Amino acid sequence: MNYLNKNIKQTFLALTLVISFIAKADEGMWLPQLINAMNIKDMKKNGLKLTAEQIYSVNKSSLKDAIVQFAGGCTAEIISNQGLILTNHHCGYSSIAYHSTVEKDYLTNGFWAMNKNEEVYTPNLNATIIQRIEDVTAKVLKGVTVNMTETKQDSVTKANIKLLEKEAISGTHYDAFIRPFFYGNEYYLFVVETFKDVRMVGAPPSSIGKFGGETDNWMWPRHNADFSVFRIYANKDNKPAEYSPDNVPYTPKNVIPISLKGYKEGDFTMVYGFPGKTQEYLSSYAVDMIMNESDPLKVSLREKRLNIMDVDMRQSDAVRIAYASKYASVANYYKKWMGEMLGLKKYDAVAKKQLFEKQFTNAVNADPVKKEKYGNIFSQLEKIYTEYKVLNKQVDYYSECLMAIDAFYYSRFYINLLAELKKKQKGQTNTFDAMLADNKKLIFYKNFNKATDIKLCEAMLKEYIKGVSSNNRPAVLDSFIVANNNDAKKMTDFLYTNTSFVDKEKTAAMLNDFEKFPNLYERDPVFYITNAIVKYYSTSVFPQFQYDEREINELQKLYIQGQKELFKDKKFYPDANSTLRIAYGKVNSYKPKDGVEYSYYTTLDGIIEKEIPGDEEFTVPAKLKDLYLKKDYGKYADKNGKLPVAFTASNHTTGGNSGSPVFNAKGELIGTNFDRNWEGTMSDIMYNPNQCRNIVLDVRYTLFVIDKFAGAGYLLNEMKLVK
Repeated sequence: MNYLNKNIKQTFLALTLVISFIAKADEGMWLPQLINAMNIKDMKKNGLKLTAEQIYSVNKSSLKDAIVQFAGGCTAEIISNQGLILTNHHCGYSSIAYHSTVEKDYLTNGFWAMNKNEEVYTPNLNATIIQRIEDVTAKVLKGVTVNMTETKQDSVTKANIKLLEKEAISGTHYDAFIRPFFYGNEYYLFVVETFKDVRMVGAPPSSIGKFGGETDNWMWPRHNADFSVFRIYANKDNKPAEYSPDNVPYTPKNVIPISLKGYKEGDFTMVYGFPGKTQEYLSSYAVDMIMNESDPLKVSLREKRLNIMDVDMRQSDAVRIAYASKYASVANYYKKWMGEMLGLKKYDAVAKKQLFEKQFTNAVNADPVKKEKYGNIFSQLEKIYTEYKVLNKQVDYYSECLMAIDAFYYSRFYINLLAELKKKQKGQTNTFDAMLADNKKLIFYKNFNKATDIKLCEAMLKEYIKGVSSNNRPAVLDSFIVANNNDAKKMTDFLYTNTSFVDKEKTAAMLNDFEKFPNLYERDPVFYITNAIVKYYSTSVFPQFQYDEREINELQKLYIQGQKELFKDKKFYPDANSTLRIAYGKVNSYKPKDGVEYSYYTTLDGIIEKEIPGDEEFTVPAKLKDLYLKKDYGKYADKNGKLPVAFTASNHTTGGNSGSPVFNAKGELIGTNFDRNWEGTMSDIMYNPNQCRNIVLDVRYTLFVIDKFAGAGYLLNEMKLVK
């Protein structure tokens, strides 16, 4: 009896510790259709004035109808009844770069359409709006039994998903997709409307939109106006259509009101958007691999690429424009991963995960039934990760090193072109003609510079030779390395002297007679090496890597089941997977380290203080400085006469939340989410409430730039401004 009491007490203590570990204030990315059941009471307790139905409704207009997935990887919000949408400058950056030339340098000078006729269409830019979300777990898992193999279960599940997606949109113009949640414990259907005619309306110059550049990226305090403005167009029936001069501005179901009233510390905030990917339920083995192996390797490789691009971009405007979007993309996650591994180490993340796993195991072991079901999870994970981390390193070198060489990356697409040609020659169904026509557009060369790629190739081959052992290399590439005595420069010189894939004119000539002489181009040295690389990784690395991922996924699925069984009162949120989510918190400052405390907001004063004449990252446009000196802030100043720029809050966000609207308690727009603090980038893996902050562009600064700086104040006439 004494032993039993002691055992019960130990189990209770373990459960208490576990619950305290996993329950953190402001953490979570919640499915909007479930907030009435899961979150609304807590949200109202923290200040929310809206009902759950005002946030998400299928039958009535709600905030969800004004939330847009922009360009597949960002979020935007509808701010006028004429389809005007607001997103981040960095989300619109590739579109701005697409329309930029040396003569019309919109990246440097900004772009503003002064009427709808001046708005410019960007090909392949989509805007997607959620129509409804439905729990289809039972339907997806129909016919799946515990006695089935994983392969059979997967086959049944995929067949069910395909049928359900088709049924959901039958007879409509909508699209549909189903995503797994909690590693496949749950499934949700998303019915969406995707608009294909999206036009650029306005963007500030980089000296405003990217003020602070990569130096300030992922950092606080921030002073950049990270926004751009686009417009959704539809056909005359207000439905999605391909680009046409006859299309008209989209009339939305809901328009977000914009608040000029500001905020104070402690005010309720809500972020509504499409967060990309989080991994909050990973094991200690995964966190250890990310923190100590994968992140450091990727950071090291990207740093070398960035240094090379930076030098060439500073020496040529043409190269700067060509590589602007590419550089920003590489730099973004370079710095994010750096902050992530530092944050995880500071938080002692692996030890915390190990403590949680020990407590979970103790709780499981106290129940024979649960021990039978969940008792071997961590021993199996440990075994798999021993192999998986070796494969993960190979995958990192493939994606961050070999495929970071543009010549290799580009020629990789010709593997499929040749495969389709062979189908055509055999009289089989193929897409060769369409693929050839697409390749003949030579879009690749718009953002390519041969001299820069030569430097990148030499640097990346040098890193590959140093970091990947001979037995883990493709045989053809290894032979090439050995034949050149490990000399990356010699290898690079040979490749770029003898290939057709790095010169626009040679590629055009190649494509003109590609169908007649395909074997000639199969022997091209860049293609030959790339083909060998792709075949090796496709047969010797990716299959086992993906198999291990599936095994890890099954164990993670079981792990989540166990947590939900043990902690029935705990509200679990699913990892982000680019689906619509809500995060809520408060306007909040933070202390990054001992003796340092950051304010929760910044002002235009800080921009002037940061100015470094001649430094492109910290150049202040003359007109902005003039407005500052005159204190010509109009209705956008705060009650102290300052012009607010940005603020921080404790909303749980990640990539994909860029451009997300940030609401006050009444559902009014107070800002646009654009970043996280460096110390908080670890929130993709573990959320530290004391350190994790999202960074928000104050909507008053956005309006000030549009109105006072750009002179495009006519756009405000479309908006609903709340004073």
